[in-house]
Amino acid sequence: MLKKWSAIAVVALLALTMGLVGCGSSKSEQPAAKVLKVGAEATFPPFEFQDENNKDYVGFDVDLMKAIGKQMGMEVQIVNTGFDGLIPALEGSQIDVIASAMSITAERANKVAFSKPYYKSGLSIVVKADNSTINNFKDLEGKRIAVQIGTTGAENAKKIKDAKVREFNSASEAYLELKAGGADAVVNDLPVNEYYLAKGGSKDAKLVGEVLNAEEYGIAVAKKNTELANKINKALDELKQNGEYAKIYEKWFGKKPQ
Repeated sequence: MLKKWSAIAVVALLALTMGLVGCGSSKSEQPAAKVLKVGAEATFPPFEFQDENNKDYVGFDVDLMKAIGKQMGMEVQIVNTGFDGLIPALEGSQIDVIASAMSITAERANKVAFSKPYYKSGLSIVVKADNSTINNFKDLEGKRIAVQIGTTGAENAKKIKDAKVREFNSASEAYLELKAGGADAVVNDLPVNEYYLAKGGSKDAKLVGEVLNAEEYGIAVAKKNTELANKINKALDELKQNGEYAKIYEKWFGKKPQ
């Protein structure tokens, strides 16, 4: 009789143990979301910058990439990288994607694969509020121009006759140079200049002239990574169809997508 009850106890114990093991393995088998490392130069509001309160990365590009990541079933991790170091970081597999208000140019397209355009921009000029001598790009000839290194604004400023171009690591540094009197103008993307003025810069500065060189921004991936580029394009299409893209656009620019 004792042996019979012992056998029953052993069987029960084994069943309980197997049940616990089964529960444990079920939990561990849930795959973690794959991480998508997104390179961005996080001093370029409203596209990517750090929140002053909690230092989280925020902005249009950040929200858009999080939405794209969600569509792809991936977790987005922002990797703050200097703008001129983004393509080398992509080529060195330190990041998977560049989403940093990067204009699609033929030169860059030789090194990376771009997604479909997701934003249309152009270059503009910011000068001090009391400046009456600079009203267009022609007036920048021979002037001191502050730009952000590696940008199309920097490339175009260098083509201006006799201009003295100073390159800075961030757009905010270029604006500070203007404010301090070390530059006559800042050349940068229109939405970045508009955001700077809207956030207090208009006390000392103003936007002048026409918008130069309508540009389109693209999300960049490694040249050979066509699979990822296709997935990003598919996610972008879905976000535009379901209205999520428009919500993100209006949040950061205060108007509907163009």
